[in-house]
Amino acid sequence: MSQMDLAGGSVASVQARGRVATVGVKEIAFHVPVSVGDEVSCYAQMTRRGRTSVTTHIEVWARRRNAHVQVKVTEGEFTYVAIEDDGAPKPLPPESA
Repeated sequence: MSQMDLAGGSVASVQARGRVATVGVKEIAFHVPVSVGDEVSCYAQMTRRGRTSVTTHIEVWARRRNAHVQVKVTEGEFTYVAIEDDGAPKPLPPESA
């Protein structure tokens, strides 16, 4: 889950052009286990942009050790809020064209 949070936070911080804080995890589904030695990749994309918040959908895929097979192991929805240096919420900047 922490790797998913990092992936989603990266997408959110680009939208915020600065710091963000995780404010919620609406849903997370564990489809199949990750085994020791698996290579894990997280893919995140923005699904909603509010006044101060960004919601992302994150998928986690695992490449099984010593194999070329990739399997979706987890997915979830994380929400972040843009924050000032003092931790107060701040409005997101206008979207770039």
